[in-house]
Amino acid sequence: YAVKLAGLLVPAGVLERPLVRRLAALLPVALLAALTAQQTFADGQTLVLDARAAGVAAAGVALVLRAPFLLVVAAAVVVT
Repeated sequence: YAVKLAGLLVPAGVLERPLVRRLAALLPVALLAALTAQQTFADGQTLVLDARAAGVAAAGVALVLRAPFLLVVAAAVVVT
């Protein structure tokens, strides 16, 4: 609750700075990418490569080929 309250107390001038706006736009994407990588390639303290890694690779290839989002998800599911 305190963190949310602190966010409301930040002056509007600070939030309108270009660096802060860019950071606010990129931070959720970076956190989601980190969570995906952690869930895909880690099992506790060990590094694992299993079917999920192949699915992420297939999704990456589909993204590079500019496939629609549903096709990217479908490729990851089929490969996994």
